[in-house]
Amino acid sequence: MSSFRDKMAAKTAELGSSSERAATERPAAVAPAEPRRSSAFKTGPGMLGALAVAQQRIQELENTSDKLMLPVNAIQPNPWQPRKIFSDEGLASLAESIREVGLVEPVVVRRAENGYQLIAGERRLRAHALIQANEIRASVIECSDQDMAVLALVENVGREDLTDYEIGQSLRRAEREFPTRKRMAEALGMSRKGLYRFLAFENLPDFMRRDLDLNPRLLGGSAADEVVSAIKKYGSAGLSAARELWPAVVGRTLDQGKLAAAIGAQASRSEATESVSERSIEKIFSGKSHAGSITKDTNSFTVKLKTGVLSDAQETQIRELISQLFNVKPG
Repeated sequence: MSSFRDKMAAKTAELGSSSERAATERPAAVAPAEPRRSSAFKTGPGMLGALAVAQQRIQELENTSDKLMLPVNAIQPNPWQPRKIFSDEGLASLAESIREVGLVEPVVVRRAENGYQLIAGERRLRAHALIQANEIRASVIECSDQDMAVLALVENVGREDLTDYEIGQSLRRAEREFPTRKRMAEALGMSRKGLYRFLAFENLPDFMRRDLDLNPRLLGGSAADEVVSAIKKYGSAGLSAARELWPAVVGRTLDQGKLAAAIGAQASRSEATESVSERSIEKIFSGKSHAGSITKDTNSFTVKLKTGVLSDAQETQIRELISQLFNVKPG
């Protein structure tokens, strides 16, 4: 059994379905809360079971794979790789180890149109570039796009430091490899609710996503989903509030979990202020007596007249005017 498959199996061994976990987990005491991300990936059929076919195929291909020394610059990155942030300290340590004792495990690649495409081993490839090595030992296999998309996520998702935003971006890239989102959720061992939480990042305003590209830790999946809902609920007022409040999240003076509520509160105040400031009321007099009013605001233009202030002829005139303006048959 290849070391690549061993690692894949080890990383998914704890990710069974809900029913599987219920049968095996009998804690003697209350366990610490798991990261929010884990629960979304521990629902549905479970990654390990869903990936069995793909991993079996990879095993078959690895058994007959070519073991080559490839130019580092001939290997393209994995387009489905979710990780955007790599520890400089960790890469430097790995690079020094490779410099001293060489590469213990080859990277796994597949042939591409212009060279090769990485399947597994991003840190090893980056470490080789760091020490300016010209070649790297690689295992060359055939692998479908769908297998690539799934395996890239599984290889990284068990790591605590992978952010929800990075997972969301990778899911977006992987989405085109599956006929439906339901099928993708099943292939990844996720609930559809968990899947949609990660996909919510795509509906955030551009100014938020630009900052998340630079620092994906600014917003988690649940917070992003709540922010999207708040902006949708309050429309332009919600978007304006989000734009004003977002720098506080970036500057760490506003907790990301409180952003959606803050958007709602500020948007509500803004709507109330705007409604009052744009409302005009003009009183109508008949001689010296108050006969009614004309009220105009952002939503309506209202004419109110007290009963009895109009003669029959005046009422007829008003009805005829309305008929002319709006094509209404006078009553």
